[in-house]
Amino acid sequence: MATELIHLSGIINRPLVDAKTGDRLGRVRDLIVRLGDSPHPPVTGLVVRIGGRDLFVPARKIADIEPGRRVTFNGAKVDLRRFERREGELLLARDLKARHLINLVGGRLIKANEIELTKDDSGGWEVVGVDPTARGLLRRLLPGRIGQGSEARAIVDWDSIQPFVSHVPTARLHIPYRKLAKMHPARIADLVEAASHEEGEEIIEAVGEDPALEADVFEELDPEHQIEFVEARTDAHAAQLLGSMAADDAADLISEIDQDRRAPILALLPEPQRCKVRSLLRYHPETAGGLMSPDFLLLPGTTTVEAALAAIRTSTVPREALSVVFVSDEDRRVAGSVSAVKMIQSSRDTPLAAVATTDLGHVHPDWDLGATVRKMSDFNLTVAPVLDPDHRTILGVITVDDVLELLLPSGFRRDYGMTAAEE
Repeated sequence: MATELIHLSGIINRPLVDAKTGDRLGRVRDLIVRLGDSPHPPVTGLVVRIGGRDLFVPARKIADIEPGRRVTFNGAKVDLRRFERREGELLLARDLKARHLINLVGGRLIKANEIELTKDDSGGWEVVGVDPTARGLLRRLLPGRIGQGSEARAIVDWDSIQPFVSHVPTARLHIPYRKLAKMHPARIADLVEAASHEEGEEIIEAVGEDPALEADVFEELDPEHQIEFVEARTDAHAAQLLGSMAADDAADLISEIDQDRRAPILALLPEPQRCKVRSLLRYHPETAGGLMSPDFLLLPGTTTVEAALAAIRTSTVPREALSVVFVSDEDRRVAGSVSAVKMIQSSRDTPLAAVATTDLGHVHPDWDLGATVRKMSDFNLTVAPVLDPDHRTILGVITVDDVLELLLPSGFRRDYGMTAAEE
Protein backbone atom coordinates (compact mmCIF):
# COMPACT_ATOMS: atom_id res chain seq x y z
CA MET A 1 0.00 0.00 0.00
CA ALA A 2 1.41 3.41 -0.97
CA THR A 3 2.15 5.79 1.92
CA GLU A 4 1.81 9.09 -0.02
CA LEU A 5 -1.94 9.06 -0.33
CA ILE A 6 -4.14 11.59 -2.09
CA HIS A 7 -7.69 11.68 -0.75
CA LEU A 8 -10.46 12.05 -3.31
CA SER A 9 -12.16 14.59 -1.04
CA GLY A 10 -9.07 16.78 -1.49
CA ILE A 11 -9.62 16.88 -5.26
CA ILE A 12 -13.39 17.10 -5.74
CA ASN A 13 -14.69 20.70 -6.01
CA ARG A 14 -11.15 22.08 -6.18
CA PRO A 15 -10.35 24.66 -8.88
CA LEU A 16 -8.75 23.69 -12.18
CA VAL A 17 -6.14 26.33 -13.02
CA ASP A 18 -4.05 27.02 -16.10
CA ALA A 19 -0.38 26.04 -15.64
CA LYS A 20 0.90 29.07 -17.60
CA THR A 21 -1.32 31.89 -16.42
CA GLY A 22 -2.64 30.59 -13.11
CA ASP A 23 -6.14 31.55 -14.20
CA ARG A 24 -9.03 29.55 -12.88
CA LEU A 25 -10.65 27.51 -15.66
CA GLY A 26 -13.32 25.62 -13.77
CA ARG A 27 -14.03 23.23 -10.91
CA VAL A 28 -13.26 19.50 -10.64
CA ARG A 29 -16.46 17.47 -10.42
CA ASP A 30 -15.14 13.90 -10.58
CA LEU A 31 -12.29 11.56 -11.50
CA ILE A 32 -12.70 8.84 -14.13
CA VAL A 33 -11.17 5.37 -13.99
CA ARG A 34 -11.56 2.34 -16.19
CA LEU A 35 -11.51 -1.06 -14.53
CA GLY A 36 -9.32 -3.74 -16.04
CA ASP A 37 -6.72 -6.28 -15.01
CA SER A 38 -4.64 -3.81 -13.01
CA PRO A 39 -4.88 -4.22 -9.22
CA HIS A 40 -4.86 -0.42 -8.98
CA PRO A 41 -6.95 1.12 -11.79
CA PRO A 42 -5.45 4.25 -13.38
CA VAL A 43 -7.18 7.60 -13.53
CA THR A 44 -7.96 8.28 -17.19
CA GLY A 45 -9.46 11.74 -16.87
CA LEU A 46 -11.42 14.32 -14.94
CA VAL A 47 -14.92 15.71 -15.21
CA VAL A 48 -14.59 19.48 -14.89
CA ARG A 49 -17.33 22.09 -14.60
CA ILE A 50 -16.53 25.00 -16.93
CA GLY A 51 -19.05 27.67 -17.86
CA GLY A 52 -21.99 25.63 -16.64
CA ARG A 53 -20.96 22.55 -18.67
CA ASP A 54 -19.38 19.27 -17.54
CA LEU A 55 -16.34 18.70 -19.77
CA PHE A 56 -13.80 15.89 -20.08
CA VAL A 57 -10.13 16.61 -19.35
CA PRO A 58 -7.76 13.71 -20.09
CA ALA A 59 -5.38 12.76 -17.31
CA ARG A 60 -2.36 13.36 -19.56
CA LYS A 61 -3.18 17.10 -19.55
CA ILE A 62 -3.06 17.35 -15.76
CA ALA A 63 0.31 18.68 -14.64
CA ASP A 64 -0.22 18.43 -10.90
CA ILE A 65 -2.73 17.73 -8.16
CA GLU A 66 -2.34 19.71 -4.95
CA PRO A 67 -4.78 18.05 -2.52
CA GLY A 68 -7.03 20.55 -0.78
CA ARG A 69 -5.90 23.38 -3.07
CA ARG A 70 -6.05 23.00 -6.83
CA VAL A 71 -5.50 20.89 -9.93
CA THR A 72 -3.20 22.27 -12.62
CA PHE A 73 -4.09 21.99 -16.32
CA ASN A 74 -1.22 21.84 -18.80
CA GLY A 75 -2.64 21.94 -22.32
CA ALA A 76 -3.24 24.24 -25.24
CA LYS A 77 -7.01 24.21 -24.87
CA VAL A 78 -9.94 22.45 -23.23
CA ASP A 79 -12.31 20.39 -25.36
CA LEU A 80 -15.65 22.17 -24.99
CA ARG A 81 -17.82 19.18 -25.87
CA ARG A 82 -19.99 18.01 -22.99
CA PHE A 83 -18.72 15.03 -21.06
CA GLU A 84 -20.42 11.75 -21.97
CA ARG A 85 -19.67 8.61 -20.05
CA ARG A 86 -18.25 5.76 -22.11
CA GLU A 87 -18.83 2.08 -21.50
CA GLY A 88 -16.72 0.66 -18.73
CA GLU A 89 -15.94 3.98 -17.07
CA LEU A 90 -16.45 4.59 -13.36
CA LEU A 91 -16.77 8.02 -11.77
CA LEU A 92 -15.10 7.78 -8.38
CA ALA A 93 -17.25 10.31 -6.53
CA ARG A 94 -20.58 9.64 -8.21
CA ASP A 95 -20.39 5.86 -8.54
CA LEU A 96 -18.28 4.67 -5.63
CA LYS A 97 -18.02 7.21 -2.84
CA ALA A 98 -20.31 6.37 0.11
CA ARG A 99 -21.57 3.25 -1.72
CA HIS A 100 -21.17 -0.38 -0.74
CA LEU A 101 -18.14 -2.31 -1.97
CA ILE A 102 -17.26 -5.96 -1.38
CA ASN A 103 -14.19 -6.60 0.74
CA LEU A 104 -13.20 -9.95 -0.76
CA VAL A 105 -10.66 -10.70 1.96
CA GLY A 106 -12.99 -10.12 4.88
CA GLY A 107 -16.08 -11.32 3.05
CA ARG A 108 -18.02 -8.24 4.15
CA LEU A 109 -19.56 -5.12 2.69
CA ILE A 110 -17.76 -1.87 3.38
CA LYS A 111 -18.53 1.72 2.51
CA ALA A 112 -16.16 3.86 0.50
CA ASN A 113 -16.20 6.76 2.92
CA GLU A 114 -13.02 7.95 1.27
CA ILE A 115 -11.19 6.85 -1.88
CA GLU A 116 -7.42 6.92 -1.88
CA LEU A 117 -5.10 7.57 -4.82
CA THR A 118 -1.38 7.88 -5.35
CA LYS A 119 1.04 8.67 -8.16
CA ASP A 120 2.14 5.73 -10.26
CA ASP A 121 5.58 5.13 -11.74
CA SER A 122 4.67 6.91 -14.98
CA GLY A 123 3.61 10.11 -13.23
CA GLY A 124 -0.11 9.49 -13.53
CA TRP A 125 -2.55 8.64 -10.74
CA GLU A 126 -4.11 5.37 -9.69
CA VAL A 127 -6.69 4.20 -7.16
CA VAL A 128 -4.98 2.24 -4.40
CA GLY A 129 -7.74 1.69 -1.84
CA VAL A 130 -10.70 2.92 0.16
CA ASP A 131 -11.06 4.14 3.70
CA PRO A 132 -14.23 2.71 5.34
CA THR A 133 -13.56 4.32 8.73
CA ALA A 134 -15.30 7.19 10.50
CA ARG A 135 -12.33 9.44 9.74
CA GLY A 136 -12.90 8.88 6.04
CA LEU A 137 -16.57 9.75 6.54
CA LEU A 138 -15.70 12.98 8.37
CA ARG A 139 -13.27 13.94 5.62
CA ARG A 140 -16.04 13.47 3.07
CA LEU A 141 -18.63 15.39 5.07
CA LEU A 142 -16.23 18.16 6.14
CA PRO A 143 -13.97 18.63 3.12
CA GLY A 144 -10.90 20.70 3.90
CA ARG A 145 -11.29 20.48 7.67
CA ILE A 146 -9.72 17.05 8.15
CA GLY A 147 -6.02 16.85 7.33
CA GLN A 148 -4.61 15.23 4.24
CA GLY A 149 -2.24 13.01 6.21
CA SER A 150 -1.84 9.30 5.48
CA GLU A 151 -3.56 6.71 7.67
CA ALA A 152 -2.51 3.70 5.62
CA ARG A 153 -3.43 1.22 8.35
CA ALA A 154 -7.12 2.00 7.85
CA ILE A 155 -7.04 1.60 4.08
CA VAL A 156 -8.44 -1.50 2.37
CA ASP A 157 -6.30 -2.21 -0.70
CA TRP A 158 -8.20 -1.88 -3.97
CA ASP A 159 -6.91 -5.28 -5.06
CA SER A 160 -9.13 -6.74 -2.30
CA ILE A 161 -12.16 -4.70 -3.40
CA GLN A 162 -14.97 -5.45 -5.82
CA PRO A 163 -17.35 -2.57 -6.61
CA PHE A 164 -20.99 -3.02 -7.50
CA VAL A 165 -21.74 -1.62 -10.94
CA SER A 166 -25.47 -2.28 -11.22
CA HIS A 167 -26.09 1.38 -10.43
CA VAL A 168 -23.55 2.65 -12.99
CA PRO A 169 -25.09 3.82 -16.29
CA THR A 170 -23.58 2.14 -19.40
CA ALA A 171 -20.90 0.41 -17.32
CA ARG A 172 -21.45 -2.96 -19.03
CA LEU A 173 -19.36 -4.47 -16.25
CA HIS A 174 -20.13 -7.22 -13.78
CA ILE A 175 -18.65 -8.86 -10.73
CA PRO A 176 -16.10 -11.41 -11.99
CA TYR A 177 -17.19 -14.91 -11.02
CA ARG A 178 -13.59 -15.95 -10.38
CA LYS A 179 -13.35 -13.53 -7.45
CA LEU A 180 -16.45 -14.76 -5.65
CA ALA A 181 -15.66 -18.41 -6.40
CA LYS A 182 -12.77 -18.24 -3.92
CA MET A 183 -15.21 -17.51 -1.08
CA HIS A 184 -17.26 -20.01 0.92
CA PRO A 185 -20.94 -20.09 -0.16
CA ALA A 186 -22.00 -19.04 3.36
CA ARG A 187 -19.86 -15.89 3.09
CA ILE A 188 -21.37 -15.09 -0.29
CA ALA A 189 -24.84 -15.57 1.17
CA ASP A 190 -23.90 -13.19 4.01
CA LEU A 191 -22.98 -10.57 1.40
CA VAL A 192 -26.29 -11.03 -0.42
CA GLU A 193 -28.26 -10.65 2.80
CA ALA A 194 -26.36 -7.50 3.80
CA ALA A 195 -26.69 -5.89 0.37
CA SER A 196 -29.61 -4.11 -1.23
CA HIS A 197 -31.83 -6.13 -3.54
CA GLU A 198 -30.10 -4.67 -6.61
CA GLU A 199 -26.66 -5.44 -5.20
CA GLY A 200 -27.76 -8.92 -4.15
CA GLU A 201 -29.01 -9.62 -7.67
CA GLU A 202 -25.61 -8.60 -9.00
CA ILE A 203 -23.88 -11.11 -6.71
CA ILE A 204 -26.35 -13.86 -7.61
CA GLU A 205 -25.87 -13.11 -11.31
CA ALA A 206 -22.10 -13.47 -10.88
CA VAL A 207 -22.24 -16.84 -9.10
CA GLY A 208 -24.87 -17.96 -11.62
CA GLU A 209 -21.99 -18.73 -14.00
CA ASP A 210 -21.53 -21.85 -11.86
CA PRO A 211 -24.95 -23.48 -11.23
CA ALA A 212 -23.53 -25.62 -8.43
CA LEU A 213 -22.15 -22.57 -6.59
CA GLU A 214 -25.39 -20.67 -7.16
CA ALA A 215 -27.29 -23.56 -5.59
CA ASP A 216 -24.89 -23.69 -2.64
CA VAL A 217 -25.37 -19.95 -2.05
CA PHE A 218 -29.16 -20.26 -2.22
CA GLU A 219 -29.04 -23.06 0.34
CA GLU A 220 -27.25 -20.70 2.74
CA LEU A 221 -29.67 -17.78 2.30
CA ASP A 222 -32.41 -17.17 4.82
CA PRO A 223 -35.95 -18.01 3.58
CA GLU A 224 -36.91 -14.37 3.03
CA HIS A 225 -34.02 -13.78 0.63
CA GLN A 226 -34.55 -17.11 -1.10
CA ILE A 227 -38.14 -16.18 -1.91
CA GLU A 228 -37.17 -12.64 -2.87
CA PHE A 229 -34.80 -13.85 -5.58
CA VAL A 230 -36.87 -16.82 -6.76
CA GLU A 231 -39.91 -14.60 -7.29
CA ALA A 232 -37.91 -12.55 -9.77
CA ARG A 233 -37.09 -15.62 -11.87
CA THR A 234 -39.03 -17.54 -14.47
CA ASP A 235 -40.38 -20.99 -13.66
CA ALA A 236 -37.69 -22.53 -15.86
CA HIS A 237 -34.87 -20.66 -14.10
CA ALA A 238 -36.34 -21.48 -10.68
CA ALA A 239 -36.55 -25.16 -11.63
CA GLN A 240 -32.96 -25.12 -12.87
CA LEU A 241 -31.86 -23.68 -9.54
CA LEU A 242 -33.93 -26.13 -7.46
CA GLY A 243 -32.62 -29.00 -9.54
CA SER A 244 -29.06 -28.14 -8.49
CA MET A 245 -29.85 -27.81 -4.79
CA ALA A 246 -29.86 -30.59 -2.23
CA ALA A 247 -33.29 -32.22 -2.29
CA ASP A 248 -34.16 -31.27 1.30
CA ASP A 249 -33.20 -27.63 0.73
CA ALA A 250 -35.14 -27.62 -2.55
CA ALA A 251 -38.20 -28.99 -0.76
CA ASP A 252 -37.94 -26.33 1.95
CA LEU A 253 -37.72 -23.59 -0.67
CA ILE A 254 -40.53 -24.81 -2.90
CA SER A 255 -42.84 -25.10 0.11
CA GLU A 256 -42.42 -21.33 0.57
CA ILE A 257 -43.19 -20.49 -3.08
CA ASP A 258 -46.68 -19.25 -3.96
CA GLN A 259 -49.10 -22.13 -4.37
CA ASP A 260 -49.89 -21.34 -8.01
CA ARG A 261 -46.20 -21.64 -8.98
CA ARG A 262 -45.33 -24.85 -7.14
CA ALA A 263 -46.84 -27.36 -9.59
CA PRO A 264 -45.36 -25.74 -12.74
CA ILE A 265 -41.90 -25.54 -11.16
CA LEU A 266 -42.08 -29.10 -9.83
CA ALA A 267 -43.07 -30.32 -13.31
CA LEU A 268 -39.89 -28.77 -14.73
CA LEU A 269 -37.54 -30.47 -12.26
CA PRO A 270 -35.45 -33.42 -13.46
CA GLU A 271 -37.25 -36.68 -12.68
CA PRO A 272 -34.96 -37.94 -9.86
CA GLN A 273 -35.05 -34.58 -8.08
CA ARG A 274 -38.80 -34.24 -8.59
CA CYS A 275 -39.45 -37.61 -6.92
CA LYS A 276 -37.22 -36.75 -3.95
CA VAL A 277 -38.80 -33.34 -3.46
CA ARG A 278 -42.35 -34.68 -3.72
CA SER A 279 -41.63 -37.36 -1.11
CA LEU A 280 -40.19 -34.79 1.30
CA LEU A 281 -43.12 -32.41 0.87
CA ARG A 282 -45.37 -35.01 2.52
CA TYR A 283 -43.81 -34.29 5.92
CA HIS A 284 -44.23 -31.32 8.22
CA PRO A 285 -41.08 -29.17 7.85
CA GLU A 286 -40.24 -29.28 11.58
CA THR A 287 -40.45 -33.06 11.95
CA ALA A 288 -37.62 -35.47 11.32
CA GLY A 289 -39.21 -36.31 7.96
CA GLY A 290 -39.26 -32.65 6.99
CA LEU A 291 -35.65 -32.18 8.10
CA MET A 292 -34.15 -35.25 6.47
CA SER A 293 -32.23 -35.54 3.23
CA PRO A 294 -32.99 -38.57 1.04
CA ASP A 295 -29.33 -38.79 0.02
CA PHE A 296 -27.06 -41.18 1.96
CA LEU A 297 -24.73 -44.12 1.36
CA LEU A 298 -26.01 -47.63 2.16
CA LEU A 299 -23.75 -50.61 1.38
CA PRO A 300 -24.04 -54.38 1.95
CA GLY A 301 -22.25 -55.70 5.04
CA THR A 302 -20.04 -57.84 2.82
CA THR A 303 -18.49 -54.74 1.24
CA THR A 304 -14.83 -54.36 2.20
CA VAL A 305 -13.52 -51.23 3.85
CA GLU A 306 -11.42 -50.51 0.77
CA ALA A 307 -14.48 -50.71 -1.50
CA ALA A 308 -16.50 -48.56 0.89
CA LEU A 309 -13.84 -45.83 0.89
CA ALA A 310 -13.80 -45.97 -2.90
CA ALA A 311 -17.59 -45.57 -2.89
CA ILE A 312 -17.27 -42.48 -0.68
CA ARG A 313 -14.74 -40.95 -3.08
CA THR A 314 -17.07 -41.31 -6.06
CA SER A 315 -20.38 -40.64 -4.30
CA THR A 316 -22.58 -37.67 -5.19
CA VAL A 317 -24.11 -37.67 -1.69
CA PRO A 318 -23.51 -34.34 0.12
CA ARG A 319 -20.21 -34.45 1.99
CA GLU A 320 -21.75 -33.80 5.41
CA ALA A 321 -23.72 -37.05 5.06
CA LEU A 322 -20.69 -39.10 4.00
CA SER A 323 -19.05 -39.10 7.42
CA VAL A 324 -21.14 -42.22 8.12
CA VAL A 325 -21.84 -45.22 5.86
CA PHE A 326 -24.87 -47.36 6.64
CA VAL A 327 -24.72 -51.14 6.38
CA SER A 328 -27.44 -53.57 5.25
CA ASP A 329 -27.77 -57.28 5.97
CA GLU A 330 -28.39 -60.06 3.44
CA ASP A 331 -32.14 -59.27 3.55
CA ARG A 332 -31.33 -55.64 2.60
CA ARG A 333 -32.46 -54.51 6.01
CA VAL A 334 -30.45 -51.74 7.68
CA ALA A 335 -28.15 -53.39 10.20
CA GLY A 336 -25.75 -50.73 11.43
CA SER A 337 -23.38 -47.93 10.57
CA VAL A 338 -19.67 -47.27 10.23
CA SER A 339 -17.99 -43.89 10.55
CA ALA A 340 -15.44 -42.80 7.97
CA VAL A 341 -12.86 -42.52 10.76
CA LYS A 342 -13.49 -46.15 11.79
CA MET A 343 -12.97 -47.28 8.21
CA ILE A 344 -9.72 -45.36 7.89
CA GLN A 345 -8.47 -47.04 11.07
CA SER A 346 -9.47 -50.53 9.89
CA SER A 347 -7.75 -53.01 7.57
CA ARG A 348 -8.68 -52.48 3.95
CA ASP A 349 -9.93 -56.05 3.41
CA THR A 350 -12.22 -56.06 6.48
CA PRO A 351 -15.95 -56.38 5.65
CA LEU A 352 -18.13 -53.53 6.90
CA ALA A 353 -20.28 -55.91 8.95
CA ALA A 354 -17.25 -56.69 11.08
CA VAL A 355 -16.64 -53.06 12.09
CA ALA A 356 -20.21 -51.71 12.03
CA THR A 357 -22.02 -50.38 15.09
CA THR A 358 -25.21 -52.42 15.35
CA ASP A 359 -26.84 -50.34 18.10
CA LEU A 360 -28.11 -47.89 15.56
CA GLY A 361 -29.21 -44.58 17.06
CA HIS A 362 -32.09 -43.41 14.89
CA VAL A 363 -35.22 -41.29 14.68
CA HIS A 364 -38.59 -41.71 12.97
CA PRO A 365 -40.13 -39.35 10.41
CA ASP A 366 -42.96 -38.14 12.67
CA TRP A 367 -40.65 -37.17 15.56
CA ASP A 368 -40.62 -33.47 16.42
CA LEU A 369 -37.50 -31.33 16.65
CA GLY A 370 -37.10 -31.81 20.42
CA ALA A 371 -37.16 -35.62 20.23
CA THR A 372 -34.78 -35.58 17.28
CA VAL A 373 -32.28 -33.33 19.05
CA ARG A 374 -32.39 -35.44 22.22
CA LYS A 375 -31.67 -38.63 20.31
CA MET A 376 -28.82 -37.06 18.35
CA SER A 377 -27.34 -35.66 21.56
CA ASP A 378 -27.71 -38.90 23.54
CA PHE A 379 -26.04 -40.98 20.80
CA ASN A 380 -23.53 -38.26 19.76
CA LEU A 381 -24.85 -38.44 16.20
CA THR A 382 -23.61 -36.09 13.51
CA VAL A 383 -25.69 -38.04 10.98
CA ALA A 384 -28.96 -39.55 12.23
CA PRO A 385 -30.81 -42.12 10.10
CA VAL A 386 -34.57 -41.72 9.78
CA LEU A 387 -36.10 -45.21 9.84
CA ASP A 388 -39.52 -46.50 8.84
CA PRO A 389 -41.75 -47.90 11.64
CA ASP A 390 -40.53 -51.46 10.98
CA HIS A 391 -36.88 -50.44 11.34
CA ARG A 392 -36.07 -52.04 8.02
CA THR A 393 -35.52 -49.09 5.70
CA ILE A 394 -33.65 -45.80 5.93
CA LEU A 395 -35.92 -43.08 4.57
CA GLY A 396 -33.28 -40.39 4.87
CA VAL A 397 -30.71 -38.82 7.16
CA ILE A 398 -30.51 -35.70 9.30
CA THR A 399 -27.14 -34.01 9.66
CA VAL A 400 -26.21 -31.86 12.63
CA ASP A 401 -26.06 -28.67 10.55
CA ASP A 402 -29.73 -29.16 9.59
CA VAL A 403 -30.67 -29.19 13.27
CA LEU A 404 -28.48 -26.20 14.14
CA GLU A 405 -30.17 -24.06 11.52
CA LEU A 406 -33.52 -24.60 13.24
CA LEU A 407 -32.18 -24.19 16.78
CA LEU A 408 -30.42 -20.89 16.10
CA PRO A 409 -32.68 -17.83 16.41
CA SER A 410 -34.08 -16.26 13.28
CA GLY A 411 -31.81 -13.51 11.98
CA PHE A 412 -28.82 -14.70 14.02
CA ARG A 413 -26.38 -13.66 11.29
CA ARG A 414 -27.47 -10.03 11.54
CA ASP A 415 -27.77 -10.17 15.34
CA TYR A 416 -24.18 -11.32 15.70
CA GLY A 417 -22.78 -8.93 13.09
CA MET A 418 -22.08 -11.55 10.45
CA THR A 419 -23.86 -9.77 7.64
CA ALA A 420 -23.86 -6.14 8.71
CA ALA A 421 -21.96 -3.79 6.45
CA GLU A 422 -18.89 -2.14 7.94
CA GLU A 423 -19.61 1.56 8.18
